[in-house]
Amino acid sequence: MAHSTEDDKLVLGGRTFKSRLLVGTGKYSSFPLMKEAISKSETEIVTVAVRRVNLDRSSESLLDYVDPERFAILPNTAGCYTEEDAVRTAHLAREAGLSDWVKLEVIGDEKTLFPDTEALLAATKRLVKDGFLVLPYTNDDPVMARKLEDAGAAAVMPLGAPIGSGMGLQNPANIRIILESVSVPVIVDAGVGTASDASIAMELGCDAVLMNTGIAGAQDPVAMAEAMKLAVRAGRMAYKAGRIPRKLYATASSPVEGISR
Repeated sequence: MAHSTEDDKLVLGGRTFKSRLLVGTGKYSSFPLMKEAISKSETEIVTVAVRRVNLDRSSESLLDYVDPERFAILPNTAGCYTEEDAVRTAHLAREAGLSDWVKLEVIGDEKTLFPDTEALLAATKRLVKDGFLVLPYTNDDPVMARKLEDAGAAAVMPLGAPIGSGMGLQNPANIRIILESVSVPVIVDAGVGTASDASIAMELGCDAVLMNTGIAGAQDPVAMAEAMKLAVRAGRMAYKAGRIPRKLYATASSPVEGISR
């Protein structure tokens, strides 16, 4: 039976999306370049760092280049180091009319940008209670992933590697355990550097991949955006198709059984 990505949709918060690639809006050399790359990626969800945009639109803003009729805007709390700051930033985004969805980040370490999972869990509980659809950026800990799901998170977003590092998935075993441990979508967030990294995440069975630097920091962001789009599709299709088992020794492509000697 043939499998296609056309009828294999991502469901988040009751909404259905064709694309399983989520794209950030930071670090581009210009807003027009950002717009072109996002368009080429064919993403349907773009993340916006609330603390780094001009919400009152008094001057040029990246929001001028993101069509809300075409894209679901996912505000994120990047740059927040405390529970209170993250919760306040999410409410600010909602009051500004961006969305009641939030990619929740509570950073615990300035050098690695690893999450403060204790504060993240507390902020998730508060925002879910306040009516937000929460997608928390977390570490690759299956125990914390389960706690976040229990707290009402609509998805869990484990890091593949430190934010902006481009190192790819450093602990695929933990990602696989997370996939077995939760029933909400698992979206790899952070660390994707090139198309093969995105494909590996999808081949593991992840529901989607979110990236920013891997596209924006490329020598040709527009071409990389297209490559990431194709990698996510190929990885998802390969996962659905079912790979062959790994074996230590060779298995002939043309079996010798029944051949006269």
